[in-house]
Amino acid sequence: MNIFSYKAILLDLSGVLYDGSRVIEGAAEAVEKIRNSGFLLRFVTNTASKSAHTITQDLQSMGIKIDEGELFTAPLAAKAYIEQQGMHPYCILPASLGTDFITQYDADVADCVLLGDAREGLSYQAMNEAFRLCQKGAPLIAIGMNKYFMADDGLQLDAGAFVRAIEWAADTKAVVMGKPSAEFFKQVVASTGFSAHQCLMVGDDVIADVKGAVDVGLAGCLVKTGKFQSGDETQLPEGAFILENINELI
Repeated sequence: MNIFSYKAILLDLSGVLYDGSRVIEGAAEAVEKIRNSGFLLRFVTNTASKSAHTITQDLQSMGIKIDEGELFTAPLAAKAYIEQQGMHPYCILPASLGTDFITQYDADVADCVLLGDAREGLSYQAMNEAFRLCQKGAPLIAIGMNKYFMADDGLQLDAGAFVRAIEWAADTKAVVMGKPSAEFFKQVVASTGFSAHQCLMVGDDVIADVKGAVDVGLAGCLVKTGKFQSGDETQLPEGAFILENINELI
């Protein structure tokens, strides 16, 4: 593997640069080394529990430099999609995204469902409202399909499990706006000005990060931090490689 055959490096956040509120040892220095080596950087995340502004502040407080335009989040991709379609979403979202993130509608007037990592907001009542809308034909829009993520106190269920429940119950298929959505990766690649094969995606999720990227022509790298579990390496797609952590990239 010759890292310098790539022009752009796409970095997942949770599990690659930090776990919960703890920065992964050496991650800030690794990002700086990547930047100083001439690579164009993109920070990509499905995180729906924080606003883009908060994510940027968190990275900076960890000593990780991020420039304007380098952050790509699934919530922002979902917002753009809904506004382009002129839809009125019933939202199951964390309060931390803020009411100004997107105009939200009551279930009796909504014509689509937007579901993210709402944690305690993923109540039976909210899920049932979403089911009823989707059962009547409203599109289900998912902010990512991750199964789980690593928090300070261990692995946590992510929104993907709840999206699957609505899909199954309402006999529908979600429009996924984050990783491993092909459209999401294409948007990120387009922002770099390079072709897909010139971009390397680095993540701790072998399916959402690595396989999702490889499926649309990017190169993929799995790191053994964050949510990585023994056996994940057996699911690596052809051509992808694995490292102990982000520090080994360069």
